[in-house]
Amino acid sequence: MELPSQVLQGVGQEEHGSGLIDAKAPVFLPSVTALGTFLFLTPAAVWRWEVGTSLASGTVLSLQRKSSKAKEKKQKRLEERAAMDAVCAKVDAANRLGDPLEAFPVFKKYDRNGLNVSIECKRVSGLEPATVDWAFDLTKTNMQTMYEQSEWGWKDREKREEMTDDRAWYLIAWENSSVPVAFSHFRFDVECGDEVLYCYEVQLESKVRRKGLGKFLIQILQLMANSTQMKKVMLTVFKHNHGAYQFFREALQFEIDDSSPSMSGCCGEDCSYEILSRRTKFGDSQHSHTGGHCGGCCH
Repeated sequence: MELPSQVLQGVGQEEHGSGLIDAKAPVFLPSVTALGTFLFLTPAAVWRWEVGTSLASGTVLSLQRKSSKAKEKKQKRLEERAAMDAVCAKVDAANRLGDPLEAFPVFKKYDRNGLNVSIECKRVSGLEPATVDWAFDLTKTNMQTMYEQSEWGWKDREKREEMTDDRAWYLIAWENSSVPVAFSHFRFDVECGDEVLYCYEVQLESKVRRKGLGKFLIQILQLMANSTQMKKVMLTVFKHNHGAYQFFREALQFEIDDSSPSMSGCCGEDCSYEILSRRTKFGDSQHSHTGGHCGGCCH
């Protein structure tokens, strides 16, 4: 291999140790060229050739390290994408069910504490318009004041759109099989990279409260979350809704979720709500972000 001509050029005198050497004095360096002859290099040219070779080797190593890091990042992205695909596949499978309550026939009846109600599970698209109107009106009656005391405020149009979203599922409790007395609006969704059952509402008519029906509906949600391999049941509760907050934290053993403002440092004490959760048997001991953001990502 023939060295570039500029490497072979000697310049002046160069320092060497404590004295000077003649930079023009040739040094015999056996190097086979394409013609099979030998090259003669000056000491200065030899020094520059060695330095150049060292720099070139360093550049190669640097490029190799960068290439290795790029491959590691790509592999990590592929693993995160595969994990998120698996999460979304579970959510999609849950949403394809005809009736998530079908596997639990014993929970289709609540007959205690003076109540005798039947419970069904349907998509919002499967409900009669009159039932949807009843659910909205009950939510407004029970919650409008709570919303108005928060930073969210109450807006009829936004709440109705939320309650009639295509992803919405409903548990409806019927008295005498014809009069609705309680409901839960929930969804199978992805929150912060986890597959979850998110409870949007649990609303009861005043005449059926404090008789265990609300707790029974939440237990059904937990059963369905387990059967569909969701990692947890989640919900949002106002801090100033003291009865509901105590009910979920103490009676149902929900914990403040990692994504709640008071835990994540988002707005802390300035927020009027907490996000609570209870893990299923499929939930990890530690919250794991698999690349998703807080919010649904499979749609």
